[in-house]
Amino acid sequence: MTTGLLLLHGFLLDAEMWEPQVEGLHDALPVLAPNLPGFGGAPLAPRAGWTDAAADLAAEAVKRAGWDRAVVCGLSMGGYVAFSFWRRHKDLVAGLILANTRAVPDGEAAAKGRLDLATRLRAEGNGFLAASPPPLLGAQASPDLRLRLRGSIERQPAEAIARASEAMADRVDSTPDLAGITVPTLVITSSNDAVILPDVAKAMAAQIPGATLVVIDGVGHMSNLEAPDEFNRLVREHLSRCQ
Repeated sequence: MTTGLLLLHGFLLDAEMWEPQVEGLHDALPVLAPNLPGFGGAPLAPRAGWTDAAADLAAEAVKRAGWDRAVVCGLSMGGYVAFSFWRRHKDLVAGLILANTRAVPDGEAAAKGRLDLATRLRAEGNGFLAASPPPLLGAQASPDLRLRLRGSIERQPAEAIARASEAMADRVDSTPDLAGITVPTLVITSSNDAVILPDVAKAMAAQIPGATLVVIDGVGHMSNLEAPDEFNRLVREHLSRCQ
């Protein structure tokens, strides 16, 4: 039976954000990092059902790779897709890694902000977002990493970002799924995450039977990029629980 590691990327970026994990973990398991709809040159998907479409495309990639199952790792928006993957393709899931993400949906104000962002993207393009992105990185992140993230945002089509933003505003509450998760689950958060606060991740982890919770100290939302060695160590440990 072949098991691989499936990496689902975050908002505004594409699968290249997983380069430290693809390079650092390929010796442990086969690794796939697909681009979600519209990002990294992948075809767009409609707003309605976007998250489910992303999960289905990821499942197709797993099957094409000849894997029987995958340890599904989603960071931020990728975590929302991971929840959809769990609901729709349980038979393919050997384990879950939920990094800097949450199960709860947006509140009214946050959802409106996402919809307003989509409107502005369609009117202005993505330049304003690349110039002044959300606080994806902690204060100690290097200038080089900040430039890399800006370049990644600039590469993504404005319409792709807009549709993903709308899809996140529309997303369902995954909290009811937590108690029914039956595979080994690792929840990663970071002490300086200003996008999804650590307490939100901790509350989510507490509702998943047997989940392992780890807080990476001193980094922000993109924990896999700011602390790649520690992130990889945690993932490698978790893979051993999923065999």
